[in-house]
Amino acid sequence: MHQPSPTLPKPLPAPRQVGAVNWIGLQTLLGREVRRFLKVWIQTIAAPVVTTLLFYAVFALALGGVVRMVGDVPFLKFLGPGLVMMSIAQNAFANTSSSVLVSKVQGNIVDVLMPPLSAGELAAGFVLGGVIRGLMVGLVTAAAIWVFVPLGIHNPFFILFHAVMAAMLLSLLGLIGGIWAEKFDHMAAVTNFIVTPLSFLSGTFYSIDAVPELFRFIAHLNPFFYFIDGFRYGFIGQTDGTLVQGVVVLLAVNAALLAVAMRLLSSGYKLKA
Repeated sequence: MHQPSPTLPKPLPAPRQVGAVNWIGLQTLLGREVRRFLKVWIQTIAAPVVTTLLFYAVFALALGGVVRMVGDVPFLKFLGPGLVMMSIAQNAFANTSSSVLVSKVQGNIVDVLMPPLSAGELAAGFVLGGVIRGLMVGLVTAAAIWVFVPLGIHNPFFILFHAVMAAMLLSLLGLIGGIWAEKFDHMAAVTNFIVTPLSFLSGTFYSIDAVPELFRFIAHLNPFFYFIDGFRYGFIGQTDGTLVQGVVVLLAVNAALLAVAMRLLSSGYKLKA
């Protein structure tokens, strides 16, 4: 009787070689972050636009038809870019902070830590997701405000540069906050005591040239002032600060926050049991 020959075991597949940058992993993480907020676009994109328009409507109604000027620019035209930038910053922060914190609370942060992703690749995936959401919300908000008051464009480079820098800064701050926070109360404290005060005291609703000297000095210590001032300059050609100084401050703050975020990710601070 013929005996069947034994089946030889299949050779194990060769391990996948990952180069200097794990592009597949980075693309996957970024895709997850983008799909995460697009799936609930009414909450993550439409709702912030409505909130910003309500701010704009309140100020327009408060003026009661009076044309108030800030320098040579009507107040509502001065206000528009500040509101757009505020929506960019707040939503970039919300995206990274909620993504990390929810993953920690639900216990699935391990799904991000297990793949062969370096600290830089993890930071890039989370931060780019926040930047994309912030810019998308800002673009829709600007289009909505444009219906009521033509903003005009004075310098598109400054608009794009400060929008990206602001979204990156708040995404990094949200990433750091999400890593540090252990529950939603901690994240709410960061939002209420850091992000919101810095946003409202940055010249979003007023020119800092109109405030006392002490508050003007404090405003120049606030990095939020520089990306709002530079962003507004891109629309109206009017600035309260020094543009070059603003660019340097934003680059330095982003570099410092990136270094902190990568350090936390590489050490596994409050991420690994």
